[in-house]
Amino acid sequence: MPTAPTLHPPLVGPDPSLRQETLELLEWPRLCQHLATFAATSLGRRACLELDPWLSQDRSREHLDQTEEAIRLEQSQPGGLSLEGIHDLLAALERAERGGILSGEELIQIATTLGTARRIRRLIDADTRLPRLQEWISPLRTYPELEQEIFRCLEDHGEVRDSASPTLADLRRQQRQQRSHIQERLHQLMNQYPQALQDTLISQRQGRFVLMVKASHRDVIQGIVHDSSASGATLYVEPYAVVELGNRLRQTQAQTQAEEERILAALSAQVGSVAPDLEQLQALMVGLDVALARGRYSLWLEGNRPQFVSAGLRLRQVRHPLLLWQSRLEGNESGVIPIDFTLAENIRAVVITGPNTGGKTVALKTLGLLTLMAKAGIFLPAQDPPQLPWFDEVYADIGDEQSLQQSLSTFSGHIRRISRMVQALRSTSQSVLILLDEVGAGTDPTEGAALAAGLLEFLSEHAQLTLATTHYGELKALKYQHPGFENASVEFDEATLAPTYRLLWGIPGRSNALTIAQRLHLDAEILERAKQRLQGESQVDVVIAGLEEQRADLEARAAAVGSLHRELEALQRQMQQRSRQMAEREAQLEQKQTQGIQALLAAAREEVAAAIRKLQQGDAPQQITAKLDEIQERYSPPPAPVETEFVPEIGDRVRLRGLGHTGEVIAVEEDVFVVRSGILKFTVPRGHLDPIDEHQAKQRQRPKAPPPAPSAPAPLNLRTRQNTLDLRGKTIADAEILLEQHFAQAPPGPVWIIHGHGTGRLRAGVQAYLREHPRVQSFEAAESQDGGTGVTVAQLR
Repeated sequence: MPTAPTLHPPLVGPDPSLRQETLELLEWPRLCQHLATFAATSLGRRACLELDPWLSQDRSREHLDQTEEAIRLEQSQPGGLSLEGIHDLLAALERAERGGILSGEELIQIATTLGTARRIRRLIDADTRLPRLQEWISPLRTYPELEQEIFRCLEDHGEVRDSASPTLADLRRQQRQQRSHIQERLHQLMNQYPQALQDTLISQRQGRFVLMVKASHRDVIQGIVHDSSASGATLYVEPYAVVELGNRLRQTQAQTQAEEERILAALSAQVGSVAPDLEQLQALMVGLDVALARGRYSLWLEGNRPQFVSAGLRLRQVRHPLLLWQSRLEGNESGVIPIDFTLAENIRAVVITGPNTGGKTVALKTLGLLTLMAKAGIFLPAQDPPQLPWFDEVYADIGDEQSLQQSLSTFSGHIRRISRMVQALRSTSQSVLILLDEVGAGTDPTEGAALAAGLLEFLSEHAQLTLATTHYGELKALKYQHPGFENASVEFDEATLAPTYRLLWGIPGRSNALTIAQRLHLDAEILERAKQRLQGESQVDVVIAGLEEQRADLEARAAAVGSLHRELEALQRQMQQRSRQMAEREAQLEQKQTQGIQALLAAAREEVAAAIRKLQQGDAPQQITAKLDEIQERYSPPPAPVETEFVPEIGDRVRLRGLGHTGEVIAVEEDVFVVRSGILKFTVPRGHLDPIDEHQAKQRQRPKAPPPAPSAPAPLNLRTRQNTLDLRGKTIADAEILLEQHFAQAPPGPVWIIHGHGTGRLRAGVQAYLREHPRVQSFEAAESQDGGTGVTVAQLR
């Protein structure tokens, strides 16, 4: 199967057989079977079954990017992205490339694949969040003209259309006419000799039209016998009257078939000319299907994207994917107990101890399988963010390795595989993860423990990380002899005599054999003798027991802190929700107030406009001024009542508004109060505190500072014909007479005096007169829109 072009070639491992054995021991093929169920095409499922985790780090990051973007693409489409219409074209493309003629069904599959690929490309190109997938499909060519030509010539099921060519249309028309003539002649014979017929149906034998004639009336209808019934009572006869018509029909059918083959050959040649591009399209669609399968499987696992770090390990609440699959099938997801892998950056080897069936092997397989998943681009069933180092290789020795054919014991089988691991480590500088189950088992305990210790010391110096399970108590001491070692154990419940399958870090497992034997009522004398022989190790068990008690106490405290943290988060969410609700209410009230003010302003403007119109029409200014005063009084807000507010003091009990909690004021900083409620402290503004009873409310009420008084409204300067005096062209003496006459009867207020610019003598004379007149309070040049320095505005008392 051709594959899509890649930027980085796959790594070549130092020992491919070790890789394959690791995949089988960690049950990678079974996980690939689960992954394949999420693929949409047959080629995609086959590619998932053959998924290769042995990639370079750059390739793995690309696959993780593709998986992340595939999840976005899947979630952006209602019901998920459909790949319906993608077919396996490889055999057809190979035949077309060699000049073969494809069937109509194969050509239709090519056309539907092109159409689906073009639809998917449009979806990906339109989404700016999919740069890696856009890069992936950038070489894609979908040949819409080829697709259109195929659908023009072929029906949906592959039959050649009449419209594929004029010749074919004419031949098929001739066929219909010839069939009609044959059937008409046969019906005439059936009507002429009804007594000779076994049945009044026109049948076909070997492509020829025949009548079902009784054997006893064979001579009545002369013709060619093509078949007979099993009993011999019925003969299938082609009458001589239609033989020539049948020959012509067969000739036309042959011509039609030849024309259809010509059309299929032409379409096949078009496909063959672009077969390499279509093979690449097929590979790209298969790669996209695999990426979507990884994304869907990651969603099903509720997985998070792994992060490759330089050292250390942080995988929290990890669940074994195969156990999770099985438990969900059985409807018992809670049966998979999550475990944690948390290692410091300097740790190179971990010794895991604990009882049988306690989950040690499952822990090894979980880490190994999750490492392969991360390398293959699959998200991990762990809490976010899962972090692990990059491992070029993963080597595992898990389970019994007996071979009767090779006369190998369990111990010999383990040693042979471990020897190959050691040789691979010596010949490469790549980072390697080693997983060893029951290291050193299967031989003398003393020698096995010594051999296991030496092996782990060597691996800690050459491998990136080694995890080993054991029952040897001597290996627990390696942590205190080498800084790169760590202990871990599987938890054991002494009350139920059963493992909890939890992985405990930093604490070696205790030997529970004597405890279990005592609970099962083994003879007390035997237990006492055993305890005397294990006196030294008993002291170690006491220390371990103390460590386990400390761990349990720390876990309880951590749980309490977690509960408090969740309570604080709930309070924060509650306060944020109340704050949003108050902000919405304030916005609604402000909107209503704004609408009311706007309505009042509109009404006031209308009344002022009416007063101005009356003034311009000649009404007395005194009446207009009185009307404006009335309008101002009507629309001025009433004097605000003296407001009070609740101002607590230090030591007062108060209620936190919106939370329902009570507390004590312990500090005051300006208008901000510090309130203690239980073990929590809140810093809140004054407006968020309420009294706890009426007495306190009255006792702690303080008047609010009054707002600044509004400034007096500026006088209305409305220019009309009555308060405008035009003096242009007058002498200074005439101007003074006119001003005196106007001032004698003009009401208080502004007067616009037009004198123009000219030489400036009239303006100077007018302003000298105004400066001496007792009714003139002040004067100044008019605004630019009213004439500027060519007009003087005088304010009369």
